[in-house]
Amino acid sequence: MRIISGKYKGRRISPPKNLPVRPTTDMCKEALFNILNNNFNFSGLKILDLFAGTGSISYEFGSRGCTPITSVDGDMGCVMFIKKTANEFDFDITAVKSDVFKYLEKSKASFDIIFADPPYGMEQKEFEKIIELVFENNILEDDGMMIIEHSKYTKLDHMENFSFEKAYGGSVFTFFELEHDEEETTDEDDEFES
Repeated sequence: MRIISGKYKGRRISPPKNLPVRPTTDMCKEALFNILNNNFNFSGLKILDLFAGTGSISYEFGSRGCTPITSVDGDMGCVMFIKKTANEFDFDITAVKSDVFKYLEKSKASFDIIFADPPYGMEQKEFEKIIELVFENNILEDDGMMIIEHSKYTKLDHMENFSFEKAYGGSVFTFFELEHDEEETTDEDDEFES
């Protein structure tokens, strides 16, 4: 596993073999961050990484200057590995051992980017529950973006605040953004349109 861009581009990270994870492939990571690059200046963004696993996505955000980053996973081995790696690279990552659903129910914080990579075999309604909890509890900042990685068999484009989706092989990234009123254009904008 390697960091694909930013300050630590090219650095390899070797997680223990026994972690119960399916890391996002380098090809998918590259595609994801190309999209995010067009939407955000990463410096100082607050990140929430759900089902963080080895922390691969958290390190990408850290390498690009995002801070603070919160990585949530239910597996103690994953959490300990993220803490160790964050220490080595001096990333501002807080690794939290928690059930993701319980974390979202209790969270008082809000984030600029929320990334979730649940087990692909999780039930459809549980994927939907993640989205509902994030928006019900105002965990996403107004101009923020939430991304869920899932298999092509899970469909999330019917959910509220759906923005767009991109497929790469058997993986799909579905993007969500808060819907803003279109009426926010000013009279000056109207003049240019005529």
